[in-house]
Amino acid sequence: MKVSGFTFIRNGTILGYPFIESINSILPICDEFIIAVGPSEDDTLVRIQKINNKKIKIIQTQWNENMQDRGFVYAQQKMIAHFNCSGDWAFYLEGDEIVHQEDLKVIKRSMQNFLNNTKIEALVFDYYHFFGSKSWVASSPAWYRQEVRIIKNNLRVWSPDALYFVSMDKNKIGRYPNAALVGASIYHYGHIRSISSMNNKLKKVGKYWRKKLPNFTSYTIDPKAIKPFLGSHPSIMKKWLRDKAEPFFFPDVKHKLTRREKKHRWLIILENFLGKDLTKKHFKIFDYE
Repeated sequence: MKVSGFTFIRNGTILGYPFIESINSILPICDEFIIAVGPSEDDTLVRIQKINNKKIKIIQTQWNENMQDRGFVYAQQKMIAHFNCSGDWAFYLEGDEIVHQEDLKVIKRSMQNFLNNTKIEALVFDYYHFFGSKSWVASSPAWYRQEVRIIKNNLRVWSPDALYFVSMDKNKIGRYPNAALVGASIYHYGHIRSISSMNNKLKKVGKYWRKKLPNFTSYTIDPKAIKPFLGSHPSIMKKWLRDKAEPFFFPDVKHKLTRREKKHRWLIILENFLGKDLTKKHFKIFDYE
């Protein structure tokens, strides 16, 4: 079994991504790691080169600055890396996503178990979306709770954005891949980076969504949309959390709800009543028993 890791990155240092930690978190279970590195204004490329691991293959890319439709330029960069993977499985991580060291054996075993199962096309992870600081995770239906991050590399798939995959059957309308649960989590740190890094990020990426975003001054959220994190962080994140993340966050009980947050409060109530997860799914859990 051959495993290809892949990602894309640009201005990773300026924008405060823990991209080096992300790469290193799954490198032990990858046979190769493909990275599409866009033209950066910082030391992103140099930092990746300094990892100095023969598994890493760097593709220096250009970005289509005229592509400003719902972040599709991100999907383009993701696909450049993905289409250069040569493994049986392709394991995608975004630059702010980390895998816990204690989950590596579980993940590898899952790939081995489903390698020859033709009914299973992808593997799905649970998610911890940290918000404000390392002590809080987002829990409302506004945040996807599960997502595909490993996909078989013999499928005809494409990515309409950086988040998910679409499988194409005989050139017909695309569908979400048939998947199984890994039994492991992705630790998502994009919403606890320093205020200055988040401000830089929004200024630089807003144009890819045709948006001009205001200055970012603080993390704000519906207090009912988050809960305390009671687990342990990946050990590889210790230094980044100390030096690059916001150290403290406390939900504002007087926070004024947006229209979108009001909608999600109602969804929380409905989820509790139905006992059902109402978040969007970009996969179909397949009965493989």
